[in-house]
Amino acid sequence: MRAYRIAYDGRGYYGFQRQPDVPTVEDAIFDALRALDVFAGEKPSGYAAAGRTDAGVSALAQTVAFEAPDWLSPAALNSELPADVRAWASADVPDGFHATHHATERRYTYHLHAPEADAALAREALERLSGRHDFHNLTPDDDGTVRRLDTALTRDDPFFVLTVSAGGFARQLVRRLVSLVAAVARGERPLADVERVLAEEPLDGPRGVAPAPAQPLVLAAVTYGPSDALAAGIDFDVDTEAAESARQVFEATRVEQVTSGRVAAQLLAGVDAAIDD
Repeated sequence: MRAYRIAYDGRGYYGFQRQPDVPTVEDAIFDALRALDVFAGEKPSGYAAAGRTDAGVSALAQTVAFEAPDWLSPAALNSELPADVRAWASADVPDGFHATHHATERRYTYHLHAPEADAALAREALERLSGRHDFHNLTPDDDGTVRRLDTALTRDDPFFVLTVSAGGFARQLVRRLVSLVAAVARGERPLADVERVLAEEPLDGPRGVAPAPAQPLVLAAVTYGPSDALAAGIDFDVDTEAAESARQVFEATRVEQVTSGRVAAQLLAGVDAAIDD
């Protein structure tokens, strides 16, 4: 078994997970593996991915694992991948390793363009949303809505950079959380609405919270911690050639527009850090 770190610019894809008749990142990976004769059929043996990012969402450290031949380096995989999907590191993992179930933490960042927003209000709203809560009013899911979140916010004018970490996420949770924080920080909703959103009563229609746009969201990190025997000791080896390829791709797309340019800049910075390490 081998695991791979994958970075991608998600703006041209209908999410990570395969869907019929629309381009997805997973389809691009499977097409590349088929072109390399790594597998034939529906999916590689033992295959799993760390997360299912939505349409338009990008990633720096999406992680996939499957039965792979020894010669399949990240650079070899990149030879058949599209330019906006890049493998940049890999690690040997034990049989039975599952990229979804053995992840102990996922970290997302969101680049919120908010030049007139109140940073103190944003931080207070985010603090109230931190910890363990039932987030049923911030997701369309009916179960799995109780989560423990760790959050942080930095100001980088004219942006807020929100970081949200958890063992796992309900659908649209981060984007709806961002939407709520942004509304409070801009004076569009009172701070008391945070408690109202966390209350048991469902909020529907105009009282509910719609998801923020997907493009500024990045899956920034996936952690496989020492507490899990199958994940302990996994050491990802950065493929310098592949990481440089990824750097060039994200440098080329860095400033197409305000928020998406920020996302490309984060992907670029993350790859640069991997190369330096």
